[in-house]
Amino acid sequence: MKHILTALALVAAALVALRPGAPALAADGRYSAEIRRTEYGLPHVSAKDYGGLGFGYGYAFAQDNLCVLASWVVTLRGERSRYFGPKADSDDPVRPVANLVSDVYYKSVADSGVVRRLLTQPPPVGPSDELRRLVDGYVAGYNRYLEQTGAANLPDPTCRGKSWVGPITATDIWNNILDLDRMASGSQLKEFIVGEAEAEGAQPGPAPGSNAWALGRRATRDGHGMLLADPHFPWNGIRRFYQVQLTIPGVLDVSGGSLYGMPVVQIGHNATVAWTHTVSHAQRFTLYRLDLVDPTSYRVDGRTEPMGRQQMEVTLQDGTVVEHTLLTSRYGPVLAAGHTDKVAYALADVNAANLRAADEWLAMAKSRNLAELKAAQAAHQGMAFVHTLATDAGGTAYFADASVVPHVTDAQAERCAKPSPIPGLEEYVLDGSTSACLWGKDRDAVVPGIFGPASQPRLTRADYVANSNNTSWMTNPSAPLTGYPRVWGKARTDLEPRPRVSLDMIAQRLSGTDGLGAPGFTLETLQATSQGKRNYTFELMRPDLLKLCRTDSEPTASDGTQVDVGEACRTLAAWDGRATLDGEGAVLWREFFTRLERPTKPGDPVYSPWRVPFDPEHPLTTPRGLKHDDPVVRQALADAVLYFQTNGIPLTLTPGRAQHYSSIPIPGCTEGEGCFDRVRMRGRLGADGRYPEVDTGSSFMMAVELTPDGPRTRTILTYSLSTNPSSPHHTDQTALFSRGQWVTERFTEAEIAADPKLTTATVRG
Repeated sequence: MKHILTALALVAAALVALRPGAPALAADGRYSAEIRRTEYGLPHVSAKDYGGLGFGYGYAFAQDNLCVLASWVVTLRGERSRYFGPKADSDDPVRPVANLVSDVYYKSVADSGVVRRLLTQPPPVGPSDELRRLVDGYVAGYNRYLEQTGAANLPDPTCRGKSWVGPITATDIWNNILDLDRMASGSQLKEFIVGEAEAEGAQPGPAPGSNAWALGRRATRDGHGMLLADPHFPWNGIRRFYQVQLTIPGVLDVSGGSLYGMPVVQIGHNATVAWTHTVSHAQRFTLYRLDLVDPTSYRVDGRTEPMGRQQMEVTLQDGTVVEHTLLTSRYGPVLAAGHTDKVAYALADVNAANLRAADEWLAMAKSRNLAELKAAQAAHQGMAFVHTLATDAGGTAYFADASVVPHVTDAQAERCAKPSPIPGLEEYVLDGSTSACLWGKDRDAVVPGIFGPASQPRLTRADYVANSNNTSWMTNPSAPLTGYPRVWGKARTDLEPRPRVSLDMIAQRLSGTDGLGAPGFTLETLQATSQGKRNYTFELMRPDLLKLCRTDSEPTASDGTQVDVGEACRTLAAWDGRATLDGEGAVLWREFFTRLERPTKPGDPVYSPWRVPFDPEHPLTTPRGLKHDDPVVRQALADAVLYFQTNGIPLTLTPGRAQHYSSIPIPGCTEGEGCFDRVRMRGRLGADGRYPEVDTGSSFMMAVELTPDGPRTRTILTYSLSTNPSSPHHTDQTALFSRGQWVTERFTEAEIAADPKLTTATVRG
């Protein structure tokens, strides 16, 4: 009888697994995983199958960061107004909006049924069985930890005992994957879709940035492939990285970082391949202008098409239910913004139905060389908004903008172009009244409407490829990538200071002129180079700044005050141009330089302080210099110095005293200043000589050397592993980052076992 029941149970489990979207159960109906933690709490999760691996990962993650994912699940379900009020900002760390706007948007995503439809599709459009098992296991592991601990006993006071904390579902994780893929498109246009009053005058926000180098055998001292990963993502919320090693013996062994709520490693390495990503400049959506027949219908090819309607209900804190209606079209949601009695605009999002990225990362993690990594990307075509840079043990460097891009040629963009009523969305507004303006098709594309792999910008080198969010044309100055449709990003454009200093850092290391010894990269010089704290705008403008100081010691501020800038000039002349913790002059330069970049009044063009303008024939050496004799420049210096003097702030103020995270001083400087290892604070320098807390910058840094004996890796998770303020791993790595230190990764069994702080736990459920 026992054998019959067991057989029936297995049959039932198999039938459940075949049902679209159903849990992919472990073979014995139970999950089991081993979680080993090394220094700084870093988890190494191993299991015999994908379900168990996901279970262990979800359990470990919940131990460290349950509150963040619990809050985000409330967001994905469209329930923030119910728990936090309709007017408070959502917990989106990239582009927060009012909770009511957020709720309407996410309820519309759920109402569309897109995830449900994708889960019925076979790979690569739908998820693989391995990924389904990972997701289901991850959910079960998270829920198991919550069940064992109890919401009332959670160690993190942020969500302890809160009514909004509860079990999650696989649908929540699938929605999280979809939302990440939409991060550079639909998810950043919530206000335009929903059309709440708070959205008036809103513009799409900047996407997170990154630095990445893949070094080939000709760039490294010992001929090994090497990689630097330096993503610049938010330091708070769901877009933080979590560091983990995931192992199924004989099947998968990958180490790296993944964004919260993602069950796969997104930036990382295995024994023979390492990869990372940077945010691409390619377009992720187009708007289609609809010629209206009446308020709820439009014409295409002379025929009238009715709009669809989505009726959402959002519950507020007091129990009141608010109804909101959104309109849809053949192209996608109809924007509330720009809607008149004659025209409307619809959003065609290239990532509207993209769950493929997670399977692509899983396949990349199993790649043994670059050929297999390329094949993984070609098979899935799911990278939503990032470049890929990779290297392997053979010492080859590889770059690809293998991201999902709408198939719009330059000729089509010009032929179909329509004006946009929305600031910041002027490009790629197409004529929606004719099917001749629909996205094109490539035979090698896995879904219609996108460019296939053969059309993507790619470069393979024996020396290096690099990207710091510049367009792909200067991936390696020796081999410019040009001739691609403009939808991929413009070629022959100003690189901006951060990508320029990145390429200059590589050039100096390869020539041995950076003071770090003989030419060529080692793991140690890769680490040192990446944390050099160079301020490139200061380097390029310093000679002309000193000329200004010599010719005008008392420039006039914008309020008419004559300001003695002598001490400021002496401070800047003595500064070495590096934004270290003790860099006297670093903050003064920033306050001067950022005043140069600001428009004098809203609507004015941004002022260019460069003495020599950009020349596409000399992209690595232009623009340069400072317009030292321009009254605008002199006034900016006077205004900056006057601010310091008026508030009693020392002109020698250092980054160590001015910028911080959780009370820990943080080095570095800002994007506009041309800093490779940049930081960002939402707000200006206060009268107390302090900036608001750092909220973006280098996040999960990883330097890897792929040697014949296995990978040598150094990492630093800048904001540390846990968001729980009572955890010993809340700021332990942040303190290391402040001092310029790294963590030596433990990848092999011998390395893990040798850790004197090793802890081991087996979890089941």
